[in-house]
Amino acid sequence: MIFTDSIMHNLKTIYMERNEQVREVLNDLIRINHDRIEGYEKAIQDSKDEDVDLQAMFNRMADESKQYAAELEREVSRTGEEPPSGTTVSGKIYRVWMDIRSAFAGKSRQTVLDLCEFGEDAAQKAYEEALKADAELPSDVRQLIVSQKSALKTSHDTIKRYRDMQEGRRSE
Repeated sequence: MIFTDSIMHNLKTIYMERNEQVREVLNDLIRINHDRIEGYEKAIQDSKDEDVDLQAMFNRMADESKQYAAELEREVSRTGEEPPSGTTVSGKIYRVWMDIRSAFAGKSRQTVLDLCEFGEDAAQKAYEEALKADAELPSDVRQLIVSQKSALKTSHDTIKRYRDMQEGRRSE
């Protein structure tokens, strides 16, 4: 019986450590999505009235991150923990969205698009790091992260296309 209790204790410890690692990965992604939401909301606020196309795109991208954060939060809740409500902490690569939000004011359309692309690059990096993390992600969680990363890549490419078009207009 002692042997069985010892094994059960070890298995429980391993399970709890695995859950903690998975939660850390998910919480980082939740925070980058919160940062992304705040970044795009700031971009909408600071964009010029005539940039309705950018405002609509930024709205879609903020909504996209709201959906992704909610999906990730459900996964954290399944582990019995409370998901984070804030944004990223200092020192993480994902912090770039915070810097972007403060840089929008008074910027040209080109600069705003440059900043957004930089932020999208940071989001891609966050998702890449999540997939490379040491945490043993359950297959459904890994698939969720891969799916979100792919959709975020599409958003990145959209921002890049807008930026390139704007750059082309400037050089004409």
